[in-house]
Amino acid sequence: MDVIHAIPSAAGARAAMPVGQRGRVRNRCVAFVRNPVAAVRDNLEQLPFDYPPSLMIGADAALAVVGVAATIQRHGYFPTVLPLLAMMLAFATVPLFCLFGITPTPGLLAVTGLAATATFLAQSVSADFAPFVLMVVVAEIAAIAPTRWSALFAVVAALELVAFDAAGHVQWSADGVRLQGLPMYIVGVALGWLVGMMLQYQRKFLYQERESQAIRAAQAASEERRRIAREVHDVIAHSLSITLLHLTAARHALQTDRDVDDAVEALVDAERLGRQAMADIRRTIGLLDAAPARLVPEPGIGDIEDLVGDFVRAGLDVRCTREGDLGAVSAGVGLALYRIGQESLANVVKHAPGASARVRLAVDAAAVRMVVDNTVPSGQPRDAGGGMGLSGMRQRAELLGGRITAGPREDGWTVRAEFPLTTSRGWMLCSGSGRDGDMSTAAREPTEKADNDVATTAREGL
Repeated sequence: MDVIHAIPSAAGARAAMPVGQRGRVRNRCVAFVRNPVAAVRDNLEQLPFDYPPSLMIGADAALAVVGVAATIQRHGYFPTVLPLLAMMLAFATVPLFCLFGITPTPGLLAVTGLAATATFLAQSVSADFAPFVLMVVVAEIAAIAPTRWSALFAVVAALELVAFDAAGHVQWSADGVRLQGLPMYIVGVALGWLVGMMLQYQRKFLYQERESQAIRAAQAASEERRRIAREVHDVIAHSLSITLLHLTAARHALQTDRDVDDAVEALVDAERLGRQAMADIRRTIGLLDAAPARLVPEPGIGDIEDLVGDFVRAGLDVRCTREGDLGAVSAGVGLALYRIGQESLANVVKHAPGASARVRLAVDAAAVRMVVDNTVPSGQPRDAGGGMGLSGMRQRAELLGGRITAGPREDGWTVRAEFPLTTSRGWMLCSGSGRDGDMSTAAREPTEKADNDVATTAREGL
């Protein structure tokens, strides 16, 4: 066998080390020489323990104070190098990590801590600080290791102190007096373990809180998306329904009557509603943007009168009545009632063209109720209604503690919503001319021919 090829040379050993590894070590050494503070900070941020750098620096500082104090106590043993060797062992993990990238694992900390303490205790002094090295190391291990392993190391550390005391190597004086205060040192080791366990449980609770916050953030985002989807659906369904009704009336006026004034009036209303719908959509979509947006009041129960008026001017036979003091209705409930009424009337236009409708608002001491009734022309189906609109109405009612029912009746369809009253006061709203304000007079103005065209257009895809 060729001995020259059997024994690797020094150059060959250096070549066996990965080039990337040598480069990382060289870069770490150069960075540490140029700026030790920044290098230590960067290295601490790379540790996988997820503790604040100040906490880790504090633990190393405590270990340094104890080590220096224990070394100074042994000045009488100089020129022996055991105290200096013990200091090097106590801090062996720091250069190993900063220069070579070796993570200080619990096993490495345990070996260096036990070896450093044993080296210190090999030379006895009075009022020894050396056992405090074990206390700090036990706390560090308990903060990063599983409980069973950290508890085992705490027991081993206590047994090391007991062993040195029993062997008579740890003395207060040359008379061979054993270490006094051994129970205090053992209690200190136990306290160090408890401190480390508290830090580890704090870290676990921090992880749990982060996970809970992530879950809550996801739920909030999902709920916000659903809310925005409901808002966009309500705005589009309402605005497009009325806009198309106005366009149908304008087309009818131009084709049949050659009445430009009526056509212009219908187009003006359609333009106004279209602009209003675009503003509502921009405001709703703006909720998705992080940039601050101009605050616009949400519609409430006081806007139901204008809502019904829009449908009336578009050609729907609808009237509104109220009973009781609507000022007792809160803003949140008012918005829900507005959206429910908006969706209900849009469904009348969409699914029952040519029908008549009635909106009734009633308030008593316990609740506010809104009922939207509409007829169904003969030949039109009366399905159960499983679309997004009814689902959105139910969600709105449930979020505010209310309830809603929707379904067919003998001659049409009914939507009934009820919300419990709160102590908050809303606006004085739905200002009718009397106890039962009636808008049926304006609602009955559309002509028969306009109604026929509305019905035709609705069947084509409204």
